[in-house]
Amino acid sequence: MSLPRARVLVMMLIGIQIACFSGQRERFVKVHFPDGRSVTAELAVSDDERARGLMFREKIGVDQGMLFVFEEEEIRQFWMKNTWIPLDMLWLDNSRRVIHIEADVPPCREDPCPSYGPWLPARYVLELKAGGAAEYGIKVNDRLQFILPDWVLKITR
Repeated sequence: MSLPRARVLVMMLIGIQIACFSGQRERFVKVHFPDGRSVTAELAVSDDERARGLMFREKIGVDQGMLFVFEEEEIRQFWMKNTWIPLDMLWLDNSRRVIHIEADVPPCREDPCPSYGPWLPARYVLELKAGGAAEYGIKVNDRLQFILPDWVLKITR
């Protein structure tokens, strides 16, 4: 006895969807601040994702951010080319300790765009809506907490 064709097609489509969705990567992490509050941060891990960052976004919520993850600590300079919203930028070392904060960085309206960042090595950069660092009471030397998904750990080791 064979299944009707439609039923076979439906089962195949379900199988394809399961295969596709099971391969999807977690694209967001919760970043926890010393005051107990947190934001949901989009991950920027690949070179393309880090280069694009928050470009062309029209808004970002107070409870949102973007976490740039690098393979190792290095001096990291950021700019606001094609970024339409003001941001706070926080540089973190290997131990996730805040080593530098640039608050209320304005969008870049014309070239050349200035660069921002410390002359200290950083492994992570967290971008928040402008005023976020003050809102959450984040200061240099504070330690932020987040758990990176396994797939990120595999490519950044």
